[in-house]
Amino acid sequence: MGVPFTALDYIYEKSRNFDTLAKNLAEAVSEAAKGARVVYCVDGSCAEDVSVRLLLKKRADVRLFDGVSKSSRAFAAAEVSAGMTVSAYDMEELRASLPLCVYDVDCDLIAGDVKLKLCELFGDEADAFFVSGGRAERIKLYEADRQKQYGPFSAIVVDKIPLLQKRRFDYEDLLAILRLLRAPNGCPWDRVQTHESIRANMIEEAYELVDAIDLKDDDKILEETGDVLMQGAFHSVLGEERGAFTSGDVLSAVCAKLIFRHSHIFGSDKAEGESGALSVWEKNKQAEKGQKTAGDAVKDVPKAFPAVMRAQKVGKRAAKAGYDFKDAQEASEKVREELGELLEAIRSKDAAHIEEETGDLLFSAVNVGRLAGADCETALRESTEKFVARFLKTEALILADGKKMQELPAGELWAYYGKAKKEDEDASR
Repeated sequence: MGVPFTALDYIYEKSRNFDTLAKNLAEAVSEAAKGARVVYCVDGSCAEDVSVRLLLKKRADVRLFDGVSKSSRAFAAAEVSAGMTVSAYDMEELRASLPLCVYDVDCDLIAGDVKLKLCELFGDEADAFFVSGGRAERIKLYEADRQKQYGPFSAIVVDKIPLLQKRRFDYEDLLAILRLLRAPNGCPWDRVQTHESIRANMIEEAYELVDAIDLKDDDKILEETGDVLMQGAFHSVLGEERGAFTSGDVLSAVCAKLIFRHSHIFGSDKAEGESGALSVWEKNKQAEKGQKTAGDAVKDVPKAFPAVMRAQKVGKRAAKAGYDFKDAQEASEKVREELGELLEAIRSKDAAHIEEETGDLLFSAVNVGRLAGADCETALRESTEKFVARFLKTEALILADGKKMQELPAGELWAYYGKAKKEDEDASR
């Protein structure tokens, strides 16, 4: 007695894309299995077939008889040890792990998509194998979409690439380099560093990145972002060596933090606009850090912040508990009061008192700026830059008249400064 056989070519013809095809195939097989026992045959391994995976979710009575996977055939043809596998239709699941096999490269259009992704990860000139018809041909990755013929068993295989031969790197490569530098036969400087000894480096690199952002220089932003990332990776390796934490712990912690604090995206909270999102973030941050009182939040502002930035942050957190001035106008009265106290301290010639009152005056000025809506750290930095530019222009005007700044009386010096200021204002109009 013969077994009825039904080809499913008609499903291919009515499906718009690969995802639709897989769903339609799974639906057709599931419907047929409602009234009879059905054998559904697919090429290669069931685990690599999307329609089979969908069937397993739809029905509990499916029995699998697995075959040789497309990736296993491709690895064997290329004589490469088995590694990560991914379908050309599931490239969003791809990770930069080698050896790698991308199967289902069944047409030049899909091959082009695969090429772009692999070249981004490993570089255009990386060596690879194009496997088709049981044969493997060595190619460069940029040639992945230039082959003569593609089919259901075509694949791209990339073997491991030695570190010094790579042209594209990932985070694991960065960690590997740092571990080599810290090894007994590594770099003498890197080997002796500690969290404390490179503390200042992180601050320096962060400021260099901020400077690159201010310059709107993409090349410098790229470079300085890498330097900041390297500092973080260095601390991860140091923690790993001490048995305190690993790079995996670091990445897991920051991902978990992002998910927890964005509960309006990943959870049930609601947020309207930027301010709403920020409120949810702050609420979750306080819960995460166990901040039960306003004092906990104020105390948590890092002491290593630049002084103006920390002053503004402390004032802002205190304000959330109602501890604040009514507005910038009211805060300005405190500035007048603190200025009077500073002048009194100056008259007393008490150095410690002068320093204390100077700090109070600056803190009060920051409160005025904060309540007026200014970013005081940015404002002071820009004012300092403006003064530097005007000082240089003032000096240039004086030198142009054949004079020396140091020899001018105060009145004439300020007259030149006024002239430089007016030129700036005229130029900005």
